[in-house]
Amino acid sequence: MKIVLAYSGGLDTSVIVKWLKETYAADIVTFAADVGQEEELRGLEKKAKATGASKHYTLDLVEEFARDYIFPMVRANALYENQYYLGTSIARPLIAKAQVDIARKERADTVAHGATGKGNDQCRFELSYMALAPQLKIISPWKLDAFRERFPGRAEMIAYCQQHKIPVEASLKKPYSMDRNLLHISYEAGILEDPWFDPTTPENKGMFKLSVAPEDAPDKAEYVELDFERGNCVAINGKKLTPGQVMKTLNKLGGKHGVGRVDLVENRFVGMKSRGVYETPGGSILLHAHRQVESLTLDRELEHLRDGLIPKYAELVYNGFWFAPEREALQAFVDESQKHVSGTVRLKLYKGNIITTGRKSRYSLYDENIASMEGVNSWYNQNDATGFIRLNGLRLRARKLAQGGPRVK
Repeated sequence: MKIVLAYSGGLDTSVIVKWLKETYAADIVTFAADVGQEEELRGLEKKAKATGASKHYTLDLVEEFARDYIFPMVRANALYENQYYLGTSIARPLIAKAQVDIARKERADTVAHGATGKGNDQCRFELSYMALAPQLKIISPWKLDAFRERFPGRAEMIAYCQQHKIPVEASLKKPYSMDRNLLHISYEAGILEDPWFDPTTPENKGMFKLSVAPEDAPDKAEYVELDFERGNCVAINGKKLTPGQVMKTLNKLGGKHGVGRVDLVENRFVGMKSRGVYETPGGSILLHAHRQVESLTLDRELEHLRDGLIPKYAELVYNGFWFAPEREALQAFVDESQKHVSGTVRLKLYKGNIITTGRKSRYSLYDENIASMEGVNSWYNQNDATGFIRLNGLRLRARKLAQGGPRVK
């Protein structure tokens, strides 16, 4: 038996490497994905092998993550429950894809992960495995009675690491969990499980890593211009950038001005509600700017039709169906809608706010002569509005005359 384990080097996966080897007498290959978390990835190979792995991979997936996962999602303006920028959600299918690729390369028959049986990540990993490599066996230790009985809590896991001389930086007093990548940082569990707990107070705000508190942001606003081509940001302040560079640049700008903090109670796919706190500085700016280019370049009915599909698209990403045919079909529609979403947006960043101050496009559908209230001549004839309104009002008049219509007090 050969198992490829998604590995971070943290407490859970450090324990799982050893436990898998002991339980299944298997050959363990570990894999860590660099998706822009900027955490210490060096030394993971040595640690994994010392824990029981026969081989380790650390892959740089930053540009692929931005180009093939974040940017397509931004083109769709995806927000889950109108608040969550899907930062953790969108990284999981990429990690699963890379893990499957390694399994094929290593001729492994099994993949494993350290996601719990209560969260969303178990769904995102396993649905991706099934879509990409249905022949692979899946081991999810947290859903196995034997594993939970052996490790009912963090104390037992830490003791296990001490017993087996597994180096981990873990503490029983850690007040919350954190997950970071190029798009965001999420914070949940521990002290954050109380939805009334305020993480922004002076004594608690040290939790945040990507952004300053809005009240601590500079007193002077900063302008930034974003250039788009076919729905993708290709330059910032006139400088051409790769997708990964776009995200890193916007993260710094947004973080400096306290942009992109979200505190929400969300509905998990497995059914429970969960409180999460998120920092998405770059993603917030990018999505805001993308909307502004679309406001100039998208036909009204196309825009409204696409907007009606956003909740479904976001739900598919959140629940783990990135590689499902319905998401791929929606993406094809979204990308077709983006053919003329090209232009420049000027924004002002100030104390947590993203303020639009201008937008322009060679494909703009905005006609100043038509929109003007100053008597400018154009090919629009205001007299046409009379018949337009009368025809739209026909059914309303008929209802009132035949049935009495709405009651007016």
